[in-house]
Amino acid sequence: MSVPNSRVDAYLRNEKRWPEEMAMLRALALESGLTEELKWGQPCYTLDGKNVFLIHGFKEYFALLFMKGALMKDPDNLLIQQTENVQSGRQIRFTSAKDFATKKSKAKKYIKEAIEVEKSGAQIEMKEHEAYEQPDELVAALKKNAALRKAFNALTPGRQRGYILYFASAKQSATRVSRIEKNAQRILEGKGLTD
Repeated sequence: MSVPNSRVDAYLRNEKRWPEEMAMLRALALESGLTEELKWGQPCYTLDGKNVFLIHGFKEYFALLFMKGALMKDPDNLLIQQTENVQSGRQIRFTSAKDFATKKSKAKKYIKEAIEVEKSGAQIEMKEHEAYEQPDELVAALKKNAALRKAFNALTPGRQRGYILYFASAKQSATRVSRIEKNAQRILEGKGLTD
């Protein structure tokens, strides 16, 4: 059994959307024997300081997020890739306490496998930063503004990737241009999209 973390206790006391369901998910997580921490504002379960999985809630579901889920077997077809750009993590989603109850024993097996994947030392082969294509509107903005180009190139690869994916996700060119203009000052200040 894992030792409950007081910071996670506080987090769960403030949970509004899924209070009972998150408590059930936490009880399952505590059976893992991993260290319970609060990271990124979510209960996270670690092995020797390495993140194995976390629990989190969204508007329509609550979930287990396995950090190296892409390396896990998925015999029950439960693992979900949140978006096409998520390379490593995979979720098991639950939509109600009843849904959780039907998937609980399988989720427990997935947790065990996630621990084994972490113990094995296996690593996800991440897509190289250069593989992300910059939208034409960003290329034009960087070409037009030398200070912006210098600041963008000085950002960490992760921050650059965050901006590239955010700008590129807009369907219309005008929206991409607007997003670039709205975030230009943040880029000039060396900040990432979520800093």
